[in-house]
Amino acid sequence: MTIAVVEGWIEEPLRQFVDEARVLLALLLHPSGQVLAQHGFTRAVDVMSACALAAAIHASSGELGRQLDGRPFGALHHAGRERQIFLAPAATPRGPLVCLAVFDEATSLGLVQLYFAELRARLASAAPAEREERPVLAGNFEFELNRNLAVLFGRA
Repeated sequence: MTIAVVEGWIEEPLRQFVDEARVLLALLLHPSGQVLAQHGFTRAVDVMSACALAAAIHASSGELGRQLDGRPFGALHHAGRERQIFLAPAATPRGPLVCLAVFDEATSLGLVQLYFAELRARLASAAPAEREERPVLAGNFEFELNRNLAVLFGRA
C-alpha cells in the first residue's frame, strides 16, 4: 500500500484509516482543493480532478446545509453499483481538512464511518500546534498545487 503525503504528520493517521477501513482510494485535502495526502491513485490528473470535485461538493453541500438547516451538512455518502464514496470534514489544529474515501464490498459504510471518527481524532492529535499563517488561495495557488502533486508522485 502506497501513501503519499505532503506533510509528514498526516501519514500515519491516514495509513491506519486505509488499513482498518479497507478503502480503495483516499484523499486528504484542504477545503480549497489543495491535496495533502493520497492513497491508491496512480495519475496526478486523477488526484487533481478528485480534489476539485471533492472541494466543490464539500463547499456546495455545506452551503445547502446552512440554507436549509442553519448549519453545514457533515459527512456525505453515495452508493454506486460497485463502489461507494464517503466525503467528510475533519477539524485539526492546522485548520479544516476534507477526506474523500472510495470503497467497495470489502467493507461497509458503518466501518468507514467508525474508522473515519478515529482518523479525525488521530489527525487532531498528530497535527503540529504551530499554524502557518498564509492565505489559502494565494497568488501562487497553481504553483502550490503542482508542487504538492509532484511531491505525492515522487517528482519533486
